Parts: sequence; structure tokens; C-alpha cells
Amino acid sequence: MKINDALISKLENLSRLDLSSEEKEIIKNDLNNILGMVEKLQELDTSEVPPLRYMIDDGPGPREDKVVQGNSREALLARAPKSEENHIVIPKVIVKKS
Repeated sequence: MKINDALISKLENLSRLDLSSEEKEIIKNDLNNILGMVEKLQELDTSEVPPLRYMIDDGPGPREDKVVQGNSREALLARAPKSEENHIVIPKVIVKKS
């Protein structure tokens, strides 16, 4: 598979970019190089290689799920700087659209 100008234009549109012709050419070359490396890797025989599960073999592995008691409403409200009627009060935030 080769990356062509039509595919670059489609990617540019999908990613909402406005690329110059030089940038498009650079991206096209980079993507073609990446595809070339992937094609080269596909030539390797990996039938005898076991699938990689973890990057480090001596890692801790999956942990057991445990149910723990979460924070109570009272404990959370006690840590809040300000609360009223079981709600945390925060400063008003107004966003002005320009």
C-alpha cells in the first residue's frame, strides 16, 4: 500500500488540519516510510515466538479484585472548603463567548 495525495487530503480533512503542500509531502513521505518498516517486519517468521503478555516477565501480574469501603458523604463534605445542604459549594465560573 502506498500513501497518495488523495489519502493525505482525506486525513487532513478528518483531522481538521490545514496543511501546506510542503507539509503534505513531508507527511506522505513519513507515512510511506512507516508502512515500509511495517512491511519489512511482516517478512519475519514469528511462528515460534510466544505472544507477549507483559513487557517485563517478572511483573506483578493481575491483582485480585477486592471490595473496599468508599468515602462516606459526610467524610467528603467535611474535607470540602465550603458545603451547603449536602453539596460542595464552588466559585461561580462564567465563560464569555467571543
